[in-house]
Amino acid sequence: MILRIDHVSLAVKNYEKAVEFFSKILGAIPQTHGRDTNLQYYWEIFKLGDLSRLEIISPTGKESFLKNFFKKKEGGIHHLTLQTPDIEKMRVFLEMNNIPYFRQATYSDAWKEIFIHPKDAFGVLLQIAEFRPNDWLAPSSKIPEGGKWTVKRHNDDHILSFSHPGGGIIHLSMKKEEINKLIQDLKNLVE
Repeated sequence: MILRIDHVSLAVKNYEKAVEFFSKILGAIPQTHGRDTNLQYYWEIFKLGDLSRLEIISPTGKESFLKNFFKKKEGGIHHLTLQTPDIEKMRVFLEMNNIPYFRQATYSDAWKEIFIHPKDAFGVLLQIAEFRPNDWLAPSSKIPEGGKWTVKRHNDDHILSFSHPGGGIIHLSMKKEEINKLIQDLKNLVE
């Protein structure tokens, strides 16, 4: 039912300072962002390395849904986002197992979600969502449409990059001998 952890969401009061820290110090790369005027918050997804993602959320108004979160702390992990291939099956599965959920929402085919409260998930707010991961990544973090891999040469190394089903790209640096072994293994596989 769960494909993977898509991202960890951090709630922060000082958005600019958090972005500076995660971008300049840890090398996080901006991917996509948005603003929710009803819940009064801003969000931005960052890529860390090949496949790890971090979301930074920050209030945009006094009545932000984050108001209660900040009563107890200055910031921190707000929730984990888990990807499911089918939100409706997940919802039914939770009901069959008497696991309460809340805030079932659909934002077109791009994003469907439900939440499990921390009291029902061992202290962690879980967002379970159905979505297409590449929809939430910058073009530089994706293999071009229709492709599954690219091959590039960098000095004496060969960089094989593969599209990951969870969105993003996996990069493998290989020496000439490793490339030749891979070619031979693939030939043996298809013969």
